[in-house]
Amino acid sequence: MAFITTRDGVKLYTKDWGQGRPVILMHGWPLSADSFDDLSLAIAEAGMRAIAYDRRGFGRSDQPWSGYDYDTFADDLAAVIEQTGATDAALVGFSMGGGEVARYMSRHGGQGVSQAVLIASVVPYMLKTPDNPEGVPESTFDEMTQGMREDRASFFSTFFKDFYGVGMLSKPVTDEVLEWSRQMTMQAGLRPTLAAAQAFATTDFRPDLAAFKVPTLVIHGTADKTVPIDTAGRAAAKGIAGATLIEYDGAPHGLLATHKQDIVRDVLAFLANR
Repeated sequence: MAFITTRDGVKLYTKDWGQGRPVILMHGWPLSADSFDDLSLAIAEAGMRAIAYDRRGFGRSDQPWSGYDYDTFADDLAAVIEQTGATDAALVGFSMGGGEVARYMSRHGGQGVSQAVLIASVVPYMLKTPDNPEGVPESTFDEMTQGMREDRASFFSTFFKDFYGVGMLSKPVTDEVLEWSRQMTMQAGLRPTLAAAQAFATTDFRPDLAAFKVPTLVIHGTADKTVPIDTAGRAAAKGIAGATLIEYDGAPHGLLATHKQDIVRDVLAFLANR
């Protein structure tokens, strides 16, 4: 096992595969770095270095009481970049992980980064407010919090059906993927799970968009019920200068599993076209 130690002493479990130009991957809530295995393998097999780590509080990383805010998450990413010796790196953020990318670009000036990828990302702002009418109502997040506090295991069994677009007539993933996702989720502590949800629900990344000074790819599903495309993907692509937006028609949130071949194709093509 490899661990990175953050500035406040938290140990982050890190998977470092392959050699060559580094690609650093930040996972979504409430999963772990394992959710990137298909993409990480493809990156390594394409002659690059895939570095994926468990966010603090999740997977095999430490579970401190504090630090579940995006300034700290960005500082954790900075520690990963520094301690792995990554230069000329690409950052890939899925869902909540897109927030780390955005905050790192502004808080750390994008140091060492040459490309960025946002997949079904929460950037730029999830919460519905008077100046963000396409956002998600606060009541939705309140209901999520209540469900997790009452019966976290049961809540996530239902949550992942929307996450992967499973319905009466559609089943983009197997029952085994649903169970695997829930198992990953239950590795996290309850405190980190709740606090991280509060962070991605309420953090406004709109001021961070101007800090993207590198080629940026935005990928989002048009049927994403977890992070709606109008709230996030389309708004991010509009706000990031020169960003490229790829929309997956009818696709749900969990693209790393439901559309993994498309993700591999589009991400590798973007990384190769510097």
